[in-house]
Amino acid sequence: MDLTDTPTNVTILCAVAMVVGVFGVVIPFLPGLLLCWTSAVAWAIFAGEGATRWGLLALVTLIAAVGIFVKYAWPGRNLKRSGVPNRTLLLGGVLAIVGFFLIPVVGLVIGFVAGVWLAEIARLGDSKLAWPSTKHAIKAAGLAMLVELGAALFIAITWVAAVVVS
Repeated sequence: MDLTDTPTNVTILCAVAMVVGVFGVVIPFLPGLLLCWTSAVAWAIFAGEGATRWGLLALVTLIAAVGIFVKYAWPGRNLKRSGVPNRTLLLGGVLAIVGFFLIPVVGLVIGFVAGVWLAEIARLGDSKLAWPSTKHAIKAAGLAMLVELGAALFIAITWVAAVVVS
């Protein structure tokens, strides 16, 4: 393997970025899906050959777009159905960011749950009534993460197939 070969270097860098992107879905503040898509696009532009690169470019763009849409639409629809207002999620998001800096990594989850729960207590006036809404918000956040992880893995698998074919 000649490391001075530009397509080889691009492929190696894209592989590393793809792995980081897949892990970035579950690690806070790393744009996992975006990183996977960007890696595949960079490979298609700088190292891909012929129709393979254009097919990859179209397919990963479609996967990313569908993944992003479904990531927000599906959990959002479930939250609307369960009656959790956007204001509650906003407070959960704010406290998640605060929690991330107070307790690195796990503070993100703790802050989100605490924020949603506190917002629902303020809205409903009872901690027992607030807990079901909090559980719905936790499930929605988990569903969004699973959808994004699925899209990132699908992009990675598609990219590996394109690298093998070309």
